[in-house]
Amino acid sequence: MGTTLRALRALLLLAGFYLLGVLLLAVLAGADYLLFLHAPTSLAGKLIIVSVLLAIPLVRGLFMLRTPRDEEMAGLPVTEADEPGLWRTVRELADEVGTAAPSRIVLTADVNAAVAEDARLLGLRPGPRRLYLGVPLLQGLSQAQLRAVLAHELGHYSNSDTRLAALTVRGRAQVLRTIRHFEQRADNTAAREQAKQEKKNAKAEAKGKQAKEVDTGHAGITYRTMAKIYVGYAKLYFRATLSVSRRQEYAADLAAARIAGRDATASALREIPVLDGSFDFYMRCYATLGTDQEILPPRGEMFGGFGRMLSGRSLELVEMRGDLPTGPTSPYDSHPPIADRVRRIEELPDDGRADEARGAALDLLTDPRRTLTELEDAVLTEEVRGFRRTADWQELLDLVMAKSYRAGTTPLHRAYAEYTGEQPTLPVLLDLIEDGRLWQLAKRLPMSDEAAAAQGRVFREFVRPILHKSLKSMVMAELNARGLLRWEFSWERSAIPRLPRGADGGETDLDEVVAPAVADAPDTGALRELLGREPGGQGEHGVPRAGSREQGEPREHGESRESERGAV
Repeated sequence: MGTTLRALRALLLLAGFYLLGVLLLAVLAGADYLLFLHAPTSLAGKLIIVSVLLAIPLVRGLFMLRTPRDEEMAGLPVTEADEPGLWRTVRELADEVGTAAPSRIVLTADVNAAVAEDARLLGLRPGPRRLYLGVPLLQGLSQAQLRAVLAHELGHYSNSDTRLAALTVRGRAQVLRTIRHFEQRADNTAAREQAKQEKKNAKAEAKGKQAKEVDTGHAGITYRTMAKIYVGYAKLYFRATLSVSRRQEYAADLAAARIAGRDATASALREIPVLDGSFDFYMRCYATLGTDQEILPPRGEMFGGFGRMLSGRSLELVEMRGDLPTGPTSPYDSHPPIADRVRRIEELPDDGRADEARGAALDLLTDPRRTLTELEDAVLTEEVRGFRRTADWQELLDLVMAKSYRAGTTPLHRAYAEYTGEQPTLPVLLDLIEDGRLWQLAKRLPMSDEAAAAQGRVFREFVRPILHKSLKSMVMAELNARGLLRWEFSWERSAIPRLPRGADGGETDLDEVVAPAVADAPDTGALRELLGREPGGQGEHGVPRAGSREQGEPREHGESRESERGAV
């Protein structure tokens, strides 16, 4: 299908969304007219009021179809003077693809490459082009693989895909935005109705009357009705446009294989899901490790550490490469499954180009360290840029772990507070255990009905895992406060706490120390001995490795612009 026909189809589909609203309004108006002529006045008046209520969300939906002004994806624009090697590679590939090079390259902080174009006249006339290139791709791909990714994106230019994205992709976003608007309005109406009924019930109860059951089933029904109608059209819209979008991806893959080589293209497609998952893990467990405490890694390391983590976990990545996603990320994903794309490329004849451009893609940058530092300034918010910076990753880990063990939030903390009315410390908890009251305390732990009804040894077996885990956390907090725990940073694996060596020089297993304290006949002797050791006096300390779930919580990345064509 040619560019003009594709643009016309996209235009008609988008226009159909407007026409749907106009048609529904016309139907309501026609029904009102017939009611006015033939129905009894009282009944006609009530039904006309209903039709007006239905018309309100329709009119809102028509206004919702206005496209909001696009904002450029957050990133670091680089000129040819800044990055001559990268620009030279992009221009060479554009010549081989047979299209004009982009006028602007923007480095981003996500695992993606995308192209966009400010097309005019509904995509019939080209406009300024932009290439978005994620720095994590440069950190994880070889130059041959990066060439394949870039050739894929430039292939979208040569096929006029980016020009049509101004209509097709934008239309998809508008449809979904309109449906979300209806659903949000319905939810808000239901929430107001619920609050109204609850307030009325409270007044009734204050007067000694019985409260009525809260029922919000009728609230927001007009908005939900309109949402269902538009969802039906949205399914038609997506079915009509997704097949074209996926054919475009296959065509761009073939362009990449022709220019960068079969093996480089297939390996790049295999690598991108691996990098995507790895980068998400890195951001959760390394880069944002201290953001809850307003602490960041050193300048340039927020994204710079990703490359070192990839090197440290190289064996894990080998296993991940063999497990390709076999389905789309959603029913409306414009990209075909990665496994299918890889299969199509690997079925191509061998082109003898397996040994080309094996160097790291990051080497294309003039000064990677400077670029990674400037990227932070470009994509982090002003508030986050003001967080404290540590001298190195080790200091970041030390600060975060020291603070993370200060809060008493285990089930055992809460059970002790309920049992005694006081906040627990480990020494007083050990006194309670030695006093024979552990199992009375355990009855305050959260548990299933089956556990609560159990007696004797059966009850103890139910609650022992909770006691063990909570007590272990309290012991680690106490040891950390006394300086008996130190933390060694690592890229290779998750955190493993190790205690000071015992008097015999052997390593201490915390599980073995805690277990006697929650046995049927509790014994706290091993814990007392452990707490009595001097900081740094028993030899080598253990090392939790960075990346454990205890060390930080995730931070999400922003979404890509609606008019882009991406590689993943």
